[in-house]
Amino acid sequence: MRTPAGRAFDVALLVAILLSVTCVLLESVPEINEAYGLPLRIAEWCFTVIFTVEYVLRLWTVAHARSYALSFLGIIDLLAILPTYLSAFFSGTQSLAVVRGIRLLRVFRVFKLVRFVREGSQLATALYASRRKITVFVSGVVCIAVVFGTVMYLVEGDQSGFTSIPTSIYWAIVTLTTVGYGDVAPNTALGRLLSGILMILGYSMIVVPTGIVSAEMARADISIDRGRACASCGATGHALDARYCRVCGDEL
Repeated sequence: MRTPAGRAFDVALLVAILLSVTCVLLESVPEINEAYGLPLRIAEWCFTVIFTVEYVLRLWTVAHARSYALSFLGIIDLLAILPTYLSAFFSGTQSLAVVRGIRLLRVFRVFKLVRFVREGSQLATALYASRRKITVFVSGVVCIAVVFGTVMYLVEGDQSGFTSIPTSIYWAIVTLTTVGYGDVAPNTALGRLLSGILMILGYSMIVVPTGIVSAEMARADISIDRGRACASCGATGHALDARYCRVCGDEL
C-alpha cells in the first residue's frame, strides 16, 4: 500500500466498491431492474469475483491470516462476497451485498487518515464503557413502556385501538420516543393526560444516553492510548518499535 502501485490498487478497489453498491441499489428499483436487470446482475457477479480474488490474496499474503480473517475489516470483506453466492440458492439475498459499502472504511488507510481511525477507537471505547449504564437506562425505559401500555389498555380499550397489551406497549414506545406515528391514539380525557405525561417524560429522557456517552468520551479522551493505531483494523497499544499490527498483522 505504501508503493504507488499499491495505492492505485486500493483506490481502484474503492471505486469498485462504490460501483458495486450502486448496482445493488439500482437493481432494487423495479423500473430499472426491468430494463437493465441482466446487465446489473452480470456486473454484480463480476465485482463479486474481483472481491473474492482480493480476499483470498489478502489471506495468502498477510502475515497473520487468522488475525486478519477475524478482524473487523476481515469479517466485512467476507460478508461482502457471501450474499451474491447465496443468491444462487436463496432469491433476494443479493441485496445484502450493500454491506460491502462498509469496506469504504479503507479510505482512512488509503488516504492516510489514521487520526480518524483513532477517533473511532475512542468512540468505541466510550460506548463499551457505557454499556452497563446504557443497559440500566434501556431497562428502565422498557419498564415504563410496559407500565404505561398496560394502563392505557385498561383506560382506552378496543374502541380507541388499544386492542391488546402488546399494541398498547407499542403505542407507549412510539410516544415515549417522541416518534408519534398516530396510528393508535387515546380518545378519553384520562388517556390523553397519561399521553401528555409520557411525552414530557420522553423528552426529558432523551438526553440521558447522550450524557452518559459524552461523559465516557471525555474520560476516554484523557486515558486513551495515543500511540500508533493500525490503519487497517484500528488497534492501538503497539510497542514504539513495532512494525506490524499486533491484531491483523498489517504493516504500521
